[in-house]
Amino acid sequence: MARVYVSIGTNVDRRQNMLSCLAALRDRFGDLVMSPVYENRAVGFEGDNFYNMVVAFETREDVHQLTPLFRQIESNHGRVRGGEKFSSRTLDVDLLLYDNLVLKTAGLDVPRHEITKYAFVLRPLSDMAPELLHPELNESMARLWQAFEPKEDMWPVSLDG
Repeated sequence: MARVYVSIGTNVDRRQNMLSCLAALRDRFGDLVMSPVYENRAVGFEGDNFYNMVVAFETREDVHQLTPLFRQIESNHGRVRGGEKFSSRTLDVDLLLYDNLVLKTAGLDVPRHEITKYAFVLRPLSDMAPELLHPELNESMARLWQAFEPKEDMWPVSLDG
């Protein structure tokens, strides 16, 4: 079984899309370990605020099977690809880590470079797995978060009612 970490983000119908995505992942993979959900301003464009979080789960599926599955979940939530890179989205589901695998191929970047690039990815990951080591940098997520600059303005939110 591989331990997988996935980032989830949305700024369109945020609560509904986040809850529905979690349900789809739970249906497919079973128990999820979830970070806090954070709200943050849009990065790279003017738009509505995002909700972002990280989830972890165990799977027997090969790393190459996951991205098409995540793209299908996005499509099921109205995500349309091919637009601007930085834009509003109903759902963004990205593979961050697959055990300690390091793999750089067309269409698959593991560990995902966004872990160390964006606070909305690194902060929830460090919250849920502070001692987890980045497979390339050999630094804990807590240490990477501690050294991260600039820390974008983020605040925790609840998905409850």
